[in-house]
Amino acid sequence: MTINSNSLQTETTQYLQDLIRIDTTNPPGNETRAAEYLAAIFKREGIEPTILESAPGRGNLVARLKGDGRAAPLLLMVHLDVVTAEPEHWSHPPFGGEIADGYIWGRGALDTKELAVMELIAMLQLKREGKPLARDIIFMANADEETGGKLGAGWMVKEHPDLIRAEYAINEGGGFGFDVLGHRFYTVQTGEKGTARFTIRARGKPGHGSQPHRDNAVLKLADAIKKIGAAELPLHVTPTVKFFIEGIAAKLGKPVALALNALLDPKKHRATLEHLPLDEGMRAMLYAMLHNTVTPTMLKAGTKINVIPSLAEGQCDARLIPGQTSDHLRRELDPILGNAVEIEFMDGTTGRESNHKTTLFETITRVMARYEPKATVLPYLVVGATDAKHIGKLGTHVYGFSPMFMPTSELGRVHAHDERISIENLMFGTRVLYDVISEFCANGK
Repeated sequence: MTINSNSLQTETTQYLQDLIRIDTTNPPGNETRAAEYLAAIFKREGIEPTILESAPGRGNLVARLKGDGRAAPLLLMVHLDVVTAEPEHWSHPPFGGEIADGYIWGRGALDTKELAVMELIAMLQLKREGKPLARDIIFMANADEETGGKLGAGWMVKEHPDLIRAEYAINEGGGFGFDVLGHRFYTVQTGEKGTARFTIRARGKPGHGSQPHRDNAVLKLADAIKKIGAAELPLHVTPTVKFFIEGIAAKLGKPVALALNALLDPKKHRATLEHLPLDEGMRAMLYAMLHNTVTPTMLKAGTKINVIPSLAEGQCDARLIPGQTSDHLRRELDPILGNAVEIEFMDGTTGRESNHKTTLFETITRVMARYEPKATVLPYLVVGATDAKHIGKLGTHVYGFSPMFMPTSELGRVHAHDERISIENLMFGTRVLYDVISEFCANGK
């Protein structure tokens, strides 16, 4: 198959290097430059692209490869914006797209310019081969995902839904391979948590810094933040997470399998999680998949060092299990915080889950079995948020699937220093995704 050729590896690698070198840090975004780069490639290959700007410089790209219409379209979605980077802490420039030690380094290498290239190559190859398709394949590259997607996927759903309407979509947030006690698993993201970010506010008596007292807003806020950090919020088990944990347990020996299943029991959950033979990254992920979480991230108080302020504020990033709302979270926090502080919620999003018993999930499982015969494919709840929250409003089944295998420490580079992807993983993901898209869109079932 031509997807394995050396020339295609060179092409794929070059596209990712070029995209990383286009700085789309959000804010301000400037995603139109990256959209124009991709549009030029599509035009060169005979696929007509459209760039739609939600605001100056905030470009969203759509391109369509036509099928015969026997089945509804498949949407390939990705975002072109990236989070900020601190170059002084990187081993290689974050927007250099350099190749070193078998890796392509740069902001967006894992989130999500690598997926943009995987999806791009799949479409180009299908066009080059002239393969008959039962489904249209729609490529959508968005602006603004990193700050909520209002100028990207959210805007496209509101202003141009007919351009991107599809039965299924492949998105970021899954496809990652990991090992548990010698057994390999791959995820397909079928759900994601919602957001309920809030400001926490403490009030107190102002005064001179030389005369301390207990009615100090800063002390009250600090106490509330400490309580949040120590809090054990209630267990919430969704169908996706239940299937995920039970799927891992089914492949492991009896003692560990029993312990994993005990994670789903509110009375045994905490003790079980602490003693499972898993690394800290896996433990943290499982906790977040089973609870609403609150992480204090920003603090603000005072205007002068010698003045006790009357007001102290913090901002908290809260993530909600599908089915939970900010009202549910408030009821969980009230017994912990009492009346000492105020909570004011910002605009939030609702978590979501897609059924994994579908033909696309079956296709992914079948293709993965050829590449990793001993691996198990499982549905997965991503503990962050993606543009799926917008596209799901059109009735689309959205799956996160950017296939690659790497240690948890590598995934920890997302939004952190030294983000990178190995060329081996880039090509593995490209081959797997091509096969999934090709097979799913050719038979139309």
